[in-house]
Amino acid sequence: MYDCRLVPQTIVRPNSFVGLMSLYESNYLRLLQLIPEVERLDGCFRSRVAGECDLYVEILERCRYTMTLSLTYRFEAEHGADVEPNMVVRIYVDGAMAEAMGKRSGYCHDRRELDARWRRNIILNKWLEFLSDQGHLILER
Repeated sequence: MYDCRLVPQTIVRPNSFVGLMSLYESNYLRLLQLIPEVERLDGCFRSRVAGECDLYVEILERCRYTMTLSLTYRFEAEHGADVEPNMVVRIYVDGAMAEAMGKRSGYCHDRRELDARWRRNIILNKWLEFLSDQGHLILER
């Protein structure tokens, strides 16, 4: 739905820096499908869809031009310990981009870092599409 708003300014090659920036834009648009008023939210939220895992969203940090949130399911492990697959996402509000964060931050210094960012953000993009297809929606309380 929102992908139609992306107008490529250049031919995007997979695993290129320009392509990565386009992927961040797509992530942001998909995130808006899931959380339409993400810029106004603060705190923890849950989306429930019958027959599917509950999705938990927590706003971790809010700054002037960025915000950071986590997306997670919560599963019960065999021995009672909670297992939480978790993805931390940094939203660049002024740039209308969303990036799946890794252990390192900052600029892409080498090819391996660029490739790692591609993998993380493709996963985020597909997960956001999957969540929207399931009917998940996070609205302000």
